[in-house]
Amino acid sequence: MPHEDTYRPRPGFGYVRTLSQREELPLLRDHLLRLDAESRHDRFNGFLDDSFIERYAAKCADDGTVIVAYMESGVVRGAAELHPPEQSEDGLPEVAFSVERCVRRQGVGSILFKRVISEAQWKGYRRLRITTGAQNHAMRALAAKFGARLVFRRGESTGTIDVPLQPQAELAKLAIDTPLVAARAMVNLNRACWKLFSRMYSSGRAA
Repeated sequence: MPHEDTYRPRPGFGYVRTLSQREELPLLRDHLLRLDAESRHDRFNGFLDDSFIERYAAKCADDGTVIVAYMESGVVRGAAELHPPEQSEDGLPEVAFSVERCVRRQGVGSILFKRVISEAQWKGYRRLRITTGAQNHAMRALAAKFGARLVFRRGESTGTIDVPLQPQAELAKLAIDTPLVAARAMVNLNRACWKLFSRMYSSGRAA
């Protein structure tokens, strides 16, 4: 069942939505290329050239990776990537985050984290893996905020996050309420049209 694809954390400034795969590849690629040297090092655990970034973005567009993007004026300024489990050695879907310096300290990382967990819930994932550079203190703190248990290994911090279950009653209610709301709206529209028609008919007879 599709869920709302747009969310405005700061009205008038930015919004969060899931990118389509191939059509919006340049948006993710350009965002990653805009990362400053330190941010690029933190994101990929090393200083990597532009050609690697371009190949990486192209791979994300083809392998089923879900890209949740924070956007301003149609430009991606932050991204959360949810990689499918078959790409991981331990069979866990992996998440990765990147936020441009110009939108740091505005809660963008937390918003992306919440949204990517929601995406994981809809896919039925029970646990996610997160890996970040050992010196990426902001991401380590953000991951810990959402319950990640990180350990230091081979120059990087890695750990897992348990995905809370989506309440079945809530899903069932959503599945029922959606068509009911549409039906009620149609009934109300029909009633309004009938009243308008009745008034017009009565006015016509009176004339």
